[in-house]
Amino acid sequence: MKKKLFKISIILISIIFVFCVIFFVLVWNGIVLLNGYSADKYDIHGIDVSSYQGEIDWNVLSSQDISFVFIKATEGSSFVDKCFSYNFEEAKKTSLSVGAYHFFSYDSTGEKQAENFINTVVPFEGMLPPVIDLEFYGDKEKNPPDRSQVEIELKTMLNLLEEHYGQRPIIYATEKSYELYLSNDYEEYDIWIRNVISLPKLSDNTSWKFWQYTNRGRLDGYNGKEKYIDINVFNGSYKEFIAYIEENSYSTK
Repeated sequence: MKKKLFKISIILISIIFVFCVIFFVLVWNGIVLLNGYSADKYDIHGIDVSSYQGEIDWNVLSSQDISFVFIKATEGSSFVDKCFSYNFEEAKKTSLSVGAYHFFSYDSTGEKQAENFINTVVPFEGMLPPVIDLEFYGDKEKNPPDRSQVEIELKTMLNLLEEHYGQRPIIYATEKSYELYLSNDYEEYDIWIRNVISLPKLSDNTSWKFWQYTNRGRLDGYNGKEKYIDINVFNGSYKEFIAYIEENSYSTK
């Protein structure tokens, strides 16, 4: 009897192991999205792209179930994404709402980073607010910079961008970078949060405006070294998204 139970246990463990391996492979290859069910409840989906997606056919990419795109423009005080100019101009020809984002550097001043973005991103009528991407790179997650110093440079950049574009920037963050640098402050800014495992929950119970729910999306229309694409949702209905665009888009009026 004990031998029989042992054999049954081994078989069950083997089945569970095989199931787990298959599930991992499906998730890793973007066939199953961990947040897919939760994200499907939102009306408005969009993407963010950079040179990692390589050459993009914007007619093809924009024809799928997406309504907005944020395109990487700059990073730090001098880096400009090599595909930004092409992506920005071509995306503007589609029906998508289009914006640009900057990858924030903890090693450069907010003033120099704002100058880099402003010199790169020429606004157009209807452009989404500029985005500052506040996350970690290198050893910054293990050795995070002091919040007070980050605050000085981040707020400098936020103010300079708002002054130049007449739009209040959006702040993108992971839940960890939000907790370290944004929690209990920045209430006036819309938050774009990243959580590719589960529904996001901000530590201070602030509501988010955009949610990057997966970095393993697969769409048609690009051919870069990165075969996956980030997919996001807007926290609101289609009607609320239209209202958001009307209220927050760049305007010369």
